[in-house]
Amino acid sequence: MSRTARVERATSETKLVVELDLDGTGKSSISTGVGFYDHMLTALSKHSGIDLTVQADGDLHIDAHHTVEDVAIALGQAFAEALGDKRGITRYGDATIPMDEVLVQAAVDLSGRPYFVHAEPETMTPMIGPDYPTSLTKHVLESFAFNARITLHVRVLYAGRDAHHIVEGQFKALARALRTAVALDPRITGVPSTKGAL
Repeated sequence: MSRTARVERATSETKLVVELDLDGTGKSSISTGVGFYDHMLTALSKHSGIDLTVQADGDLHIDAHHTVEDVAIALGQAFAEALGDKRGITRYGDATIPMDEVLVQAAVDLSGRPYFVHAEPETMTPMIGPDYPTSLTKHVLESFAFNARITLHVRVLYAGRDAHHIVEGQFKALARALRTAVALDPRITGVPSTKGAL
């Protein structure tokens, strides 16, 4: 069974392609034009074991918002498509990840019910690098969760001093939680739900 997907998205603001393979090895090719976002998506791929290709061309002359958001939307759509009917998946995953002075927890349920809970410091350095507003992280995770149709909780348990670490810890914790949740469990022959569907 191939658990792969390709999503193309074209608007007046962005044009992009996302491809992924849930049963990959964590290899990636990422180009969004937003350097720090490329770094985060590369980390997401590496630590989830999901092969990921992202090619995006957006209106970066305005700012990074449209490009970052639309990639997150397409990534969520591709993830949902690749999961298919979810037969045999582990379904739940959680991870607590240290990133130097930062500790982040992420928990996912591939439930088919979009929900998102997020807790990070209210005050952070407003920008990472020249083009990534730290306020976008919550928006990325929320857009991904709703389009993937999953329940996602992400909490920065303690934050330290470095916005780069705070954001990177969130992406890595999500990656490790997804790695567990998408894994096929040989003991499960159907869908892991008493409803019979997810």
